[in-house]
Amino acid sequence: MPPYVLTDMLHGHRAAFEPATIPIAKELQSYDSPVSVTEDSSLNETDKDAVRAVRRKVDRRLLAFYCVVYLFMRINATNATNTAIMNAKTPQNIKIQLGNLTSSQWAWIISIFSYPYMFFEPPSTLLLKRFTPRVWMSRIMITWGAISMCQAATTNYSGMLACRFFLGLAEAGYYPGVLYHLSFWYPAKKLPLRIAVFYSFGVFSGTASGFLAYAISYMNKLHGLSGWQWMFILEGIPAIFLGIVAWFTLPNFPSDTKTSKLTSFLSHSEKQTLISDLPANQPVGTAKTWDLSEARGLVTDPTFYSFNMLWICHSIGGWGISLVLPTVIYELGLQGSTTTQLMTMPTYTFGCLFMCFFGWLIHRGTLGPWSVSIGLEVVICACYAILLTVKKPVVKYIFVSLATACVSCVYPLMWPERIRAAKGTTGAGLGIGITNACAQLAGIVGPQIYQTRYGPGYRLSFSVSIGMLAGAVAMMAVTFWIVRGRDRKIEQERAARLDAE
Repeated sequence: MPPYVLTDMLHGHRAAFEPATIPIAKELQSYDSPVSVTEDSSLNETDKDAVRAVRRKVDRRLLAFYCVVYLFMRINATNATNTAIMNAKTPQNIKIQLGNLTSSQWAWIISIFSYPYMFFEPPSTLLLKRFTPRVWMSRIMITWGAISMCQAATTNYSGMLACRFFLGLAEAGYYPGVLYHLSFWYPAKKLPLRIAVFYSFGVFSGTASGFLAYAISYMNKLHGLSGWQWMFILEGIPAIFLGIVAWFTLPNFPSDTKTSKLTSFLSHSEKQTLISDLPANQPVGTAKTWDLSEARGLVTDPTFYSFNMLWICHSIGGWGISLVLPTVIYELGLQGSTTTQLMTMPTYTFGCLFMCFFGWLIHRGTLGPWSVSIGLEVVICACYAILLTVKKPVVKYIFVSLATACVSCVYPLMWPERIRAAKGTTGAGLGIGITNACAQLAGIVGPQIYQTRYGPGYRLSFSVSIGMLAGAVAMMAVTFWIVRGRDRKIEQERAARLDAE
């Protein structure tokens, strides 16, 4: 679905706001807490339409571009899992050409990407503010495209390990950087569907990646190169091109005056509208990059730890299987390796639609992110429990696909709550970067849990996933309890001030 069609969905409904004193059951279903309600509630319909019109311009200039880039980024990041079964059982298979790699060695090739990705994400997110999004995002795209193409030149295990390590280092900071950049342009309460749309392009990359792997597998031996080498080369080129586009077109901040040409699609009054619409605790372009008091406030906030534990438990318990989905499907004995590439496509297509649907429901106020996310975790656990007992390959494929689709929805639904809990420019940058870094444990632990030696049943893998997802549900409950208490306190203070006036 084209970005301009998806962004049109963002303006069809306004969220319904519930008071903080309603019962917990209702409160779980209400996204917008009292502190997230800005001056929108006091605007007349004409002013609201004007604000929506300005946001629509930003959607088409900023959000749409990031969606396209994220599509190619995720294709690039996950293509290694597709190469594992590309031209399987032939001399041109990547595992054979790199030296008959064992299951453990291949797991390390997949997971080593996440080590630099995890440790460099927090500083990379803050560096986006220091060097401006235009410069930093261009650097990320161009370097990841170049290193991705270098993978085609590797001839052994150590060479591929080195390339994957530097690829993770190059890509680190893109996803949290996008969330950080969007928080300079939109209030947190306006981000659920936007993040869902953005994230859905990453999920859809699984569909595109499977199709590309299927097509590129027929390029095997073309000009003396194997299919996996062509994949790395062809999927690195768009990143370099998009990096050049970002250098010349990506707008920085609505308050930016140094590169005013990049924000010329907005008038001065429209920029002021966006700035005044932001809550006081959100990042602003005029603030300094590093504020020690905000950093201290971040690490002393209990939600910092509960959100991070939530991300860790969900990433390991839920996201691990998606990292090796093509291999899991192949090991289930359904079809040959080429057809397996195509069989990943329905999974990711369903996940993309699922995510946009729930994001839309939250955007219009029908459901809340907490209740939806907890429900999704329960569904994933049920899928894993069924996978522990069934033996029919077709049934396993269905529930692996359903679990993977549900897993992809949780993070984009919870990110606005994480952004809302952060305070200030430094606090938001560090909070988003560190929390997303915690999710990279999936890339480190997931491939180890889902090694092919545990297949085709993956009983141990699914059991570990169920335990981690139970931890994620517990962390959601704890975090919601903290956030709800904080919101009620702020609402009571606000009501007291109004009574005093």
